[in-house]
Amino acid sequence: MAYCKVRQAEIYYEDLGEGKPIIMIHGYSPDHRLMSGCMEPIFAKRDGWRRIYLDLPGMGLTKKYNEISSSDEMLNAVLDFIQAVIPNQKYVVVGESYGGYLTRGIIEKCQEQVLGAAFICPVIIPHPENRTVEKHKIVRMDKKFVETLSEKELEDFRNNYVVLDEYTWLRYNNEILSGCKIGDEKFLNKVKKTYGFSFKIDQSDFTKPSLFLLGRQDSTVGYKDALDIIDKYPRGTFAVLDTAGHNLQIEQPQLFNTLVNEWLDRIEESL
Repeated sequence: MAYCKVRQAEIYYEDLGEGKPIIMIHGYSPDHRLMSGCMEPIFAKRDGWRRIYLDLPGMGLTKKYNEISSSDEMLNAVLDFIQAVIPNQKYVVVGESYGGYLTRGIIEKCQEQVLGAAFICPVIIPHPENRTVEKHKIVRMDKKFVETLSEKELEDFRNNYVVLDEYTWLRYNNEILSGCKIGDEKFLNKVKKTYGFSFKIDQSDFTKPSLFLLGRQDSTVGYKDALDIIDKYPRGTFAVLDTAGHNLQIEQPQLFNTLVNEWLDRIEESL
């Protein structure tokens, strides 16, 4: 647990293990626990990786970020952070939702440094009104468990998940809601006004091993827009998982672990 001072923020991060650096970037509003919750179980059985989990500006425990007012500046803070923590090293990136959008920004700016990239339910099109998304629907529900929740808890859970059971609820609370509760709403609303980058991304092919994990029932970012950039990732596995919404890593944990492990195998083979 440490802080890293960059031009426009003091970024909180957790640095675990030794080996090839892998940068973990969470989505909009939660914090690094979203990423450590789904990725650390994978590294309990894998050596040789240095996992770096950061809290994006306005989220988690990151401080002194008020000068930031756009996704361009969010990306610059992340790039400054990477350069400060692992100067001039090559690395792997995993981005979830908005973190996936930032990852495509990293690839656009520093492609030579990136050895591989994984995207979990990534934002492809920044503005929600332009996205092709699925209609929200619940696929599986444990009625007995659901009856134990308060009306407010249930409403929130129903709106965000397609699998409603105790396992999903507990992980949702520990890994996602815990971060959302401490997010700086005023700041996040400010940055949302310039949520899209001012420059073009996906301008050249990313030829390193990549992985796109997409939820068939994702009503937040959808899955179809990601398939439009499939040709830009010639070494990419694109998996659309049924019974999975925008928190696919929690609703389909076994498939998530299998596909991420296979992607890491491909990176290790290519090093």
